Amino acid sequence: MAKTIMKAVGLGLILASVLPAAQGANVPEGTRLHNVQELVRGNGSEPASLDPQKVEGTTGSTITKDLFEGLVQQDADGNIIPAQATHWEVSEDNKTFTFHLREGIKWSNGDPVTAHDFVFGFRRAVDPATASRYAWYLEIATVTNASKVILGEMPPETLGARAVDDRTFEVTLEKPVPYFVRMLAHQNTFPAPQKVVEKYGDQWTRAENMVTNGAYTLDKWVVNERIELKRSPTYWDNANTVLDKVTFLAIVSPNTELARYKAGEVDMTLTIPLEHYKKLKVEIPDEIRTTPYLSMYYYEFNTKVRPYDDPRVRKALSLAINREALTKYVLGQGQRPAYTFTPSSVNGFKPPVIEHSTWTHEERLAEAKRLMAEAGYGPDRPLLINLLYNTSESHKKIAIVVAQLWKPLGVQVRLENQEWKTFLDTRNQGRFEVARAGWAGDYNEASTMLDVMLSNHGQNKGKWANAEYDALMAQSRLVADDEERAKLYTRAEEIIAAEAPVLPVYESVISRLVKPYVGGYPMNNVEDTVYSKNLYIIAH
Repeated sequence: MAKTIMKAVGLGLILASVLPAAQGANVPEGTRLHNVQELVRGNGSEPASLDPQKVEGTTGSTITKDLFEGLVQQDADGNIIPAQATHWEVSEDNKTFTFHLREGIKWSNGDPVTAHDFVFGFRRAVDPATASRYAWYLEIATVTNASKVILGEMPPETLGARAVDDRTFEVTLEKPVPYFVRMLAHQNTFPAPQKVVEKYGDQWTRAENMVTNGAYTLDKWVVNERIELKRSPTYWDNANTVLDKVTFLAIVSPNTELARYKAGEVDMTLTIPLEHYKKLKVEIPDEIRTTPYLSMYYYEFNTKVRPYDDPRVRKALSLAINREALTKYVLGQGQRPAYTFTPSSVNGFKPPVIEHSTWTHEERLAEAKRLMAEAGYGPDRPLLINLLYNTSESHKKIAIVVAQLWKPLGVQVRLENQEWKTFLDTRNQGRFEVARAGWAGDYNEASTMLDVMLSNHGQNKGKWANAEYDALMAQSRLVADDEERAKLYTRAEEIIAAEAPVLPVYESVISRLVKPYVGGYPMNNVEDTVYSKNLYIIAH
């Protein structure tokens, strides 16, 4: 593996050590490990940030979860397990959470990680000065005063997060959110090194400045090319970490990524090109990893722009999409047609059956034409739509199919693609009509999806607002019983189906190529959390 791959990513030839690689706790007994423990991962677009409180999108969060670690993390099956904290207590009213940190945990510069670092991280997440696109995360969790801090009405110091002492961190909530601990595996809740952040400001995430508390440190960042991580000797579980180096390549094109995988330059891809999947399934079936994913692929309507402020138009456009044909013939990797916003892979909630999901495509198309005519559009008065998507062959292919499916409604579509960072800015600023969107759950509970449609949610780029919906989701945070909470979620899904602020297209799957010599790949984590520290290279 190593010599060819290392040359390909510009690292030069590396001589294998004569010493055997460390045998991590998750490596099966008897496994022969390669002497060079280095992995190259395809990562899609260049991440906009590696600051845990600023990361927006999976291209950044994947790397950030290797660099930093929170109070808890996930195992291979997505279950919450201790990380920087060894254990915690929850008060009787389910509003106060007390976490006890491990002894001896350190930052990569050797400084101790303390409860004060978690306080600093939590405060940064909601401080308007940070300008985090994820400030809403702690607000959704109802951390005390988070909403007022975000609005600038109270200082960050009033947030319900405090250090009882150096090794005891306490969080108070305004509501008894039953799934709060699950939310803490997300990078927005990770600690931050206060001295470093205050010394370097926005430059603290540069390779020469960054200090981390995870299994790896940032060694090199070549913009739009690669990000290299090296193993951190100060990490508390370093003895069970096997990979010494991880390289993330910024490869936007799935076809280019596939070519580099075949050439031995990539060990694990981010995705598989749609048009190559069936052939690869025959040629190298053992290298394909397809798993369920807690994620939805959808289109979002800007409800502040005419005519997308009209539910009839939105619903007509949604009804006209033949999801069954699209998932079977265009995608074909196991994706499921979506008529609700919550995918079926979410834990503890079965999405309701929406009435029009049981209709034939012809029946849905007839209703779509009726609604469009009622709204004043049709072949004689065509609706012109600007459809925005981020640069990707698969996004383009799906957008072209969607445009064709809208033609019977008298709709004319202009396709517009933008690179990832520009695309994010365009959506954040509301300068779009209809935009491709995707949401991967931040924790395994239905609210991680349904919260996105709250009127005050940072990812509700279409600015849809519904008072009943907001009230239902607020009420759900007070309900500890799973079945009762599921009833509220069902009603929330029915409102989304009736109002159609978004157009769910399909439930995603993760489908990527992984070299046979890469061990430890998790097949049951629906959040696609793949910590590099749990992977290893088998002798080959």
